[in-house]
Amino acid sequence: MEPAEELDQLARSVLDAAMDVHRHLGPGFLEKVYEEALCAELSLRGIPFKRQQSFSVVYKGRPVDEARLDLLVAGALFVDVESVSDLAPIHTAQVLSYLKTTQQHLGLLINFNVPLLREGIKRVILTPGQECG
Repeated sequence: MEPAEELDQLARSVLDAAMDVHRHLGPGFLEKVYEEALCAELSLRGIPFKRQQSFSVVYKGRPVDEARLDLLVAGALFVDVESVSDLAPIHTAQVLSYLKTTQQHLGLLINFNVPLLREGIKRVILTPGQECG
């Protein structure tokens, strides 16, 4: 199930910003560099975001810890910034877990450590059957 058009457009805007960052910096830097640069680019484009947004992880009605999102864009889109040689299934699983916990429906997993950024982008969609109950 695809996300709403407005959310999908927001994702495209974030990906355009990420591509601009990758064009200017290329691969090889640490994750923090790309996160900083992406935040700068989102600000330049007037796209609202919160960085390192914390949220409570709840187990059977009890808070057990806190986790942090790299970026929460416009209160609706989770962006996980990576700089690794290869994305592993655990990266996708983490984004999906964050989506479930925060009740968001779309996440972007962006690995900047690739020659072409489109090879490092993964959209993660929370489908209705996956939602937490």
